[in-house]
Amino acid sequence: MKKAPALLLTLAALSLAGAASAKVVNIGYSGPLSGGAAAYGKDTQSGIQMAIDEINAAGGVTVGSEKVTFNLVSLDDRYLPNETATNVKRLTSQGIDVIFVPHSGGIQTVQALNTRDNPFLLVAYSSEPKILAANNALTFMLPPRYDNYLTPFTKQEMSSFGKKLGFVGTTSAYGKAWADAISGEWTKQGGTLGSNNGVDYSTTVDYSSAVTKALAEKPDVLFVGGPSQPTALVIKAAREQGFKGGFIVMDQAKYEQMATVVPASMLDGMVGVLPLAQVPGTQSFLVDYQRRFKRAAGTEASYNFIGMNVVAQAMSLAGTATDPTAIRAKLSQAATSLPQGKRIVTIRGVTAQGHLDSDPIATFVSGGKLNKLRITNIK
Repeated sequence: MKKAPALLLTLAALSLAGAASAKVVNIGYSGPLSGGAAAYGKDTQSGIQMAIDEINAAGGVTVGSEKVTFNLVSLDDRYLPNETATNVKRLTSQGIDVIFVPHSGGIQTVQALNTRDNPFLLVAYSSEPKILAANNALTFMLPPRYDNYLTPFTKQEMSSFGKKLGFVGTTSAYGKAWADAISGEWTKQGGTLGSNNGVDYSTTVDYSSAVTKALAEKPDVLFVGGPSQPTALVIKAAREQGFKGGFIVMDQAKYEQMATVVPASMLDGMVGVLPLAQVPGTQSFLVDYQRRFKRAAGTEASYNFIGMNVVAQAMSLAGTATDPTAIRAKLSQAATSLPQGKRIVTIRGVTAQGHLDSDPIATFVSGGKLNKLRITNIK
C-alpha cells in the first residue's frame, strides 16, 4: 500500500486534535418526532442537524478564545404544547441555552418561560404573527408571517373558483388561528363561509367524514392545511368525493411534499407556498440535502438550516455560547454576514422583534404549472 506523505498525516492529526479539543455546545430541539406530524418534525430537525454537521466538519466556530462545535439534543413533544414545556424544562436543566421549537402552540407556551429563571434563546419555526406580538426579548422567529398570504390567496381562489369557502383545516392552535384569519379576509373580499369541520391532523387517520360534511355545504374552495402528508390525504379525500374546486393550503403544508403522497393532478387549483426548488440560489442546498437525507428539502429544512447557522455566527460575534441575551443582540449582524451558501434565500437581517427578514413566496397551481403569486405589503 502506498504511504501517505508525512505532511498530510501531520495535518490530519492536527485537524483531529483540534476537533477533539473544541468545546461542545448542546443545542436543544423539542418537536413532533412521532405521530401524524412526525415527518414535519423530522424535516425541521434535519435542517438543524445538517447545519451542525457542516459547522463541525469545518472545525467549528471561534467563540471568544476557543473553538466551539455543536451537538443537537432532540426531544419528542408529539406536537403537544404541554409536552413542549416539559421538554424545555428538561433541556434547560441540562444547561442548554438555545432551543428550537417548530410549532406555534409549543412556541407560545414556552415564551412564558424563556426569559425567567433559566433564560434561553427560543428559535421559533412558525409563521404565527402572535409570536412576534408577544415582544419576547429572547425569541428568534424564522419563516415569513402567514398573514402575508391571506390577501393574495383569497383573491386568487375567489376569482378562479367562486365565493364560498369551506373548512377542513387542522385544529392545532396554529390551524385555528389561520382559519380565523382567512375567514376575516374571505368575508372582507365579499365571500361567504361554511362551517368549520377541522380535525386534528396529528391523530386523525381517515379524513373522509370531515370532508363529506364540508362538501355537503357546496363550497367553491376548501381551506386545508397542517403537516404536508395529512394535508395531502385531506385533498385526496375531497377529490375522490368529486370536489372540483380550489384549495387554500396553509403555509405549513408544501406542494413538493404533498405531490409525493397524491397525484400532482389532485393539487391543481391550490394556492400555497412556492416549492424551494423554484427559488433561485437554492440548488446547491437542495442537492446536498437530497444526498444526505434521501428526500427533497422544503422550507422547513432550509429555514432551520439558516437559523442554526445564524445562531452559530451570532455566538462568534457575541463572544459567548451561553448568554442568550448577548447572542440575540448579534442575530441581525450574523444573518447579513452569512456566506451565500449558508443563507439560501435573500435575507435582509433580523428585525428588532427578532424576526428573520426574508420574503414570503407563494404559488397558484394551474394545469400542472406552478405560477408564482405576487405578494405586496410584506409584513
